[in-house]
Amino acid sequence: MWQIEPSAPIDRDDLAAFLALLPATADGRPLRHVLDLRDAASVDAEHVALLRRHGIAAVFTDSDEHPSFADVTADVVYARLMRSREDVATGYPPRELDRWAERARTWAGGGEPDDLPKLDPSTSAPRQPRDVFVFFIAAAKARNPAAAMALLARL
Repeated sequence: MWQIEPSAPIDRDDLAAFLALLPATADGRPLRHVLDLRDAASVDAEHVALLRRHGIAAVFTDSDEHPSFADVTADVVYARLMRSREDVATGYPPRELDRWAERARTWAGGGEPDDLPKLDPSTSAPRQPRDVFVFFIAAAKARNPAAAMALLARL
């Protein structure tokens, strides 16, 4: 997972050159790359198309602080859920965990959830099974392990 911090706008040509340098394998094993673009002002549908061309996943970040878009751009989905709450034993209320489990199943089955924002709603990823990684991070840190276990129980 490569994280591009919002310290400067993202130059599309520089990003394309960086993506072209990422290795496809390491020690004979295939690699998959995920990119976390954190500058909301410079992330757009063209970035989605660039990631798709390179087969690199875009991080979906469920947060008000970072760009939050769920365009599927590769054969893997990487979601960072950042809204856990200290006052909820499982970090997220049961109804929200149920919804995240449904979204994870949709992604894994090759679909795209219809209730998450996309930068390019006119395009969709090929419908194919994919691996899905969901991380509970930040917010109420002490609740994140419970949130992960509660989500796993639903899956």
